[in-house]
Amino acid sequence: MMITRRKYAAAALLSALALAPSAHAEGLGVEANYGRADGHWGTEIGAGYAMDVAGFSLTPGAGVYLRDGNTKLYGRVEAAYTLPASATIGAGVRVSGDNVRPYATIAMPIFPKLRAKGNIGPKYYTLGLTLGY
Repeated sequence: MMITRRKYAAAALLSALALAPSAHAEGLGVEANYGRADGHWGTEIGAGYAMDVAGFSLTPGAGVYLRDGNTKLYGRVEAAYTLPASATIGAGVRVSGDNVRPYATIAMPIFPKLRAKGNIGPKYYTLGLTLGY
């Protein structure tokens, strides 16, 4: 009898998670990342605006890449989906000078509106924090 109740409780919980609407991000956000881009190690500091589009978020953004005492502007756009009560996964494109880099992205919540984020692609990888969205 106890096993049957646990099975029903587990089934109900899984159904609720599967049917729960995703926590879609919308609004302004800022990011600070450290990683390798354009052949150098450095820090990205940027901002973007997330928009809900058919269950996904579309986030155009821009910022500066600080490395070896120099600065370089970059632009990016990301499309992502937030799994219910979990991670945000997606893909993006970063443009800096003549370099166009596609990448995959994942973000995990730390606190409300604060997430740890990682990006990885050909000759581009970063790890950092996102605040907002």
